[in-house]
Amino acid sequence: MTAHSPAPAAANPTSGAAPASLDAVFALVRADFTAVNALIPNRLTSDVELVEKIGAYIVESGGKRLRPLLVLLGTRALDYQGEEHIKLAAVIEFLHTATLLHDDVVDHSNLRRGRATANALWGNAPSVLVGDFLYSRAFQLMVELGRLPILDVLSSATNIIAQGEVQQLANIGRLDVDEGMYRETIRAKTALLFEAATHTAGLLASTNPGHIEALRRFGLHFGMAYQLVDDCMDYASDSATMGKNAGDDLAEGKLTLPLIHALAHGSPVQRERLIDALRRGDTSGLSDTLTILEALGSIRYARDAAFTESEAALDALQILPDSDASIAMRDLTRYCTSRLS
Repeated sequence: MTAHSPAPAAANPTSGAAPASLDAVFALVRADFTAVNALIPNRLTSDVELVEKIGAYIVESGGKRLRPLLVLLGTRALDYQGEEHIKLAAVIEFLHTATLLHDDVVDHSNLRRGRATANALWGNAPSVLVGDFLYSRAFQLMVELGRLPILDVLSSATNIIAQGEVQQLANIGRLDVDEGMYRETIRAKTALLFEAATHTAGLLASTNPGHIEALRRFGLHFGMAYQLVDDCMDYASDSATMGKNAGDDLAEGKLTLPLIHALAHGSPVQRERLIDALRRGDTSGLSDTLTILEALGSIRYARDAAFTESEAALDALQILPDSDASIAMRDLTRYCTSRLS
């Protein structure tokens, strides 16, 4: 097989059948989620009306809330009996929401989760400042937890996530970004908050180093799989499915794994066509780009990378005690990659 030939088609290797929906997973922690959803607006209060308005809009915008879900499932998997997991889940959601506000400003996005972005409605400056408010409120909640190891993990994660956002911005328009560089960027920008969610859940619920490390590894690999799935869906889905426009990554000049693979393995003519599409700053070159990605097996390559990360996430869970929560985390992992089927 030559470097330009697509690899043989591969089925989703993630063991076990994916659930048709996540309803059963969320139902398992419904009471806890009710408590989290009550705490979030309670901690969004501000004397500045615009802070509350923008904060409430983005928090209530219909996201899946997978990161706080992982906090709740992780603590349940280790049979945690306290109440502080509710506050920890809210911290993770505030941190995630703050990054969304900042990302949409940086990316000039007008659509997220099928709705207008906050910056499209209120402008860039208010969105950035409310993101800062959410970061600061998250740190207030962290201090209330009174757990220095948790504060250490989350403060370090927040710092690295910010660096990842800057790195992604710096990578726009660069054609020398290779797979290793890209994986490090998505680890910092996306996977790290999933990792922090499960890692801190372990720190809150257990003193068993093996169980804590297993949850940390699970979150990291789940987060990597989640981002790689998104990379693929940007070239294989639509706004109704993703909540954003197909080809947005191409229009923004972002080199994600399918494009990185194609640029590395394409012919000179194919490379020139891809570079031209990237430089247009719109989706007019999407059809041509899709043809090249399919010919080179680049979307399939990124799919296989997502499945590999998903398998690593499932493998990390093997050390945990069998429970309804650990089963739910497996189902969640399989559901993540099933979006590529």
